[in-house]
Amino acid sequence: MEKIKSNRKSLIILFLALILPILPASLNPAQAQDRGVGLGVILGEPTGVVLKGWITKRQAVDGGLAWSFGRRDSLHVHADYLFHEFNLFKVEEGQLPMYFGVGGRFKLGDNEDDSGGNDDRVGVRIPVGIDYLFRKVPVDIFLEIVPIMDLVPETAFALNAGIGARFFFEPAK
Repeated sequence: MEKIKSNRKSLIILFLALILPILPASLNPAQAQDRGVGLGVILGEPTGVVLKGWITKRQAVDGGLAWSFGRRDSLHVHADYLFHEFNLFKVEEGQLPMYFGVGGRFKLGDNEDDSGGNDDRVGVRIPVGIDYLFRKVPVDIFLEIVPIMDLVPETAFALNAGIGARFFFEPAK
């Protein structure tokens, strides 16, 4: 049992080491926020709550706390640094940027059997998606595909995908 607790602590430390480098950019007060912070849901693999904060007009940080319904149920926590390209798709109303980025995930899995093993994973995410931004209401709808390369406990590839929506709270002026 002590070995499992030690392994989970090591995985959490590794996950934080992957995510912490993107946090300073999200906290830089010299950069204007485009649309505040959005809170919403994502449906797919995984399914849960998502948060997105605009850093500049083209960059954002997002994260999620979700439940993964893969081979074995697990808690999924992720954070990404995103870049948005607004000039690829033209729409008559609102905006439809494509986004891509890099981030990390921590997946805390259920035990497969009574042997004491677990399915905890730490990996790198490469999200790619589209994000429809409504013009008159502070809401977005997004669709994303996310290749993942797990690094711990072994190198393995996975794929997440989801559709979601967020409501944006405007920053205080």
